[in-house]
Order: sequence, then C-alpha cells, then structure tokens
Amino acid sequence: MVTRKRLRTILTALGLYALAALLIGYFGVNAFSGNRGLNAQQDIDRQMAVLGADLDRLKHERAQWQRRIALLKSDALDPDMLDERARALLDYVDSEDLTLMVDSKRPSTAAAGP
Repeated sequence: MVTRKRLRTILTALGLYALAALLIGYFGVNAFSGNRGLNAQQDIDRQMAVLGADLDRLKHERAQWQRRIALLKSDALDPDMLDERARALLDYVDSEDLTLMVDSKRPSTAAAGP
C-alpha cells in the first residue's frame, strides 16, 4: 500500500509539472506567433512604415495642389497658370506657338536604305 501511495504522489507531481510545462509552452508559442505576438508586432511596424511613406507622399502632393489652386484663385490670379490650364483643357494653341506635325503612319526615312 505504501508503494502505491508513493507512486501516486510521484505520478501526480509529474502530471502537474507536465501540465504546467504544456501551459507555459502554449502561452510561449502564442506570445511569439499569435494575433498579438511578436511576429504580428513586426508586421504592424512594417505596415506603419509603408503607410507613413504613403502619408508623406500624399501630404507633398496635397501641398502641390494647394499651391496650384492658390494660383488660380480670383484675388491672385496668375496669368501663366490660367493660360496653361486653358490650353490643357480646351486644346488651345496660340497663333505664335510653333507646332510640329508628325505622320505616324509613314515609315521613317532613316530605316529605309538607298
């Protein structure tokens, strides 16, 4: 009887240690690779870096647009900006502009031999 009681206490202690080791292992694995683990934190840091670069690029683009819009306001209208926008939107060409017409259907004479 004494040996069975001693065997039971040893097995109970080993079972508890095994259970504790499994729990520690489970939480350790989740701390590294879980939804909020170290790998997830690194992914979030990478995404933050990419989105930060996008944000900086968009802020720069917005500042450029704000400068161009400020030039088109009626209180400080820039004639060059107005001329540029009119030409772009209306396909306007001034009579003093030099235009070059290129025929894209005709083969180039440099490629043809004598």
